[in-house]
Amino acid sequence: MKFYNRDHDYYMQFALKEAEKAWEAGEIPVGAVIIHEGEIIGKGFNQREMLKDPTAHAEMIAISSAAENLGDWRLENCTLYVTLEPCPMCTGAILNARIPKVVFGAYDDEAGMCGSVENLCDQNLLNHKSIIVGGILEEQCEILLKSFFSKVRNQPRD
Repeated sequence: MKFYNRDHDYYMQFALKEAEKAWEAGEIPVGAVIIHEGEIIGKGFNQREMLKDPTAHAEMIAISSAAENLGDWRLENCTLYVTLEPCPMCTGAILNARIPKVVFGAYDDEAGMCGSVENLCDQNLLNHKSIIVGGILEEQCEILLKSFFSKVRNQPRD
């Protein structure tokens, strides 16, 4: 079942702007925003290379930012928008933060844990679940990622 509304396109545009910041920084272009009561309370873009931190994914940075803004680690009335389907680490953080809804753009057939490889957000073994909406502005999100990797592959090696 797909829970689609026009707001998804609107908020995904903000996540795409974050992804563009990642591109400009030489990072894989993934961006994320967290919405609470119609406002962006957290945002982030991939910064693994910049920070030399394997956990510096867009979602992780957005979750930390949102928790700081709310003054609570529980993000129970929030929605996460991210340009690429979350990986296992990010999905674990989403569940730990109690984020009830995740909306993503491009599917990740290699590491996606919100439906592509597995859906960790809908496991009866866990104490929390998240509603997943995938494929929002999928083409725009994919084009950004594919363009980045094409550029990287075509750069001369030192």
